[in-house]
Amino acid sequence: MSEMRIQEAMETLKGSGVRITPQRHAILEYLLQSMSHPTADEIYKALEGKFPNMSVATVYNNLRVFKEVGLVRELTYGDSSSRFDCNISDHYHVICEKCGKIVDFHYPGFYEVEKLAEHVTGFQVSHHRMEVYGTCPDCKEKEQH
Repeated sequence: MSEMRIQEAMETLKGSGVRITPQRHAILEYLLQSMSHPTADEIYKALEGKFPNMSVATVYNNLRVFKEVGLVRELTYGDSSSRFDCNISDHYHVICEKCGKIVDFHYPGFYEVEKLAEHVTGFQVSHHRMEVYGTCPDCKEKEQH
């Protein structure tokens, strides 16, 4: 499954005229396999053993390229660091207030929220974003011990 997603992402990059470097491939692969919405620093730390000459700037530059071609979404909420999400479908996030973990949350009425907002306010809604906050199961368990 993830191998197919990696191939599709590579085709998107090639179609946009982006050269596929080993670092670019590794960053994309890490993002696609990670469900944790990692920060650029987390990606860098995970890959620095494999690519000792890679810098944090390289990771940031590649994330910017991925964002420009529509492969990732930058999440600028939760904590102070941007996190990156390879799931570009419309969905919400549940964020742990203790550790900052972000988990995808799919809600069948996603578009109904926009339609209702348009109906009630008269606005022409272009998009929306909603976060749900709480304590993740890991942090909840730590509290109980």
